[in-house]
Amino acid sequence: MTNDRRKILEMLAEGKINADDADRLLAKIQNDRPVDPSEEARPTPGQRPLKYLRVLVNSDDGDKVNIRVPIALVRTGLMLTTMIPAAASDELEKKGVDLSGLSSLDGNELVEALRELNVDVDSANGDTVRVFCE
Repeated sequence: MTNDRRKILEMLAEGKINADDADRLLAKIQNDRPVDPSEEARPTPGQRPLKYLRVLVNSDDGDKVNIRVPIALVRTGLMLTTMIPAAASDELEKKGVDLSGLSSLDGNELVEALRELNVDVDSANGDTVRVFCE
């Protein structure tokens, strides 16, 4: 991880910048340096790069949810888990949350796995839920 990238993630973790600012800054430093092919998930020919994780909910009573999370934010979240202090990780584990597997997870592998994600739920009362990446 580059020093600039680490600084951006630290500012995000400290609340000095929001997720949108971090996403914009990470994109800027990515564009300002040559791209290492091992760093970026490459879609196969004919596939578009994934940009968003989407969650859509339409309930029968008219409630609607439309969430669009930038994939860059998902990657940033993975990187932030490596910066959690050991004491905080221990406390999370006591509550049943184990983040240890995330530190070894490759963001590119996750993005490629998300390419296959497609969850569709149609309930008996007319509610629909869709989770997918685009």
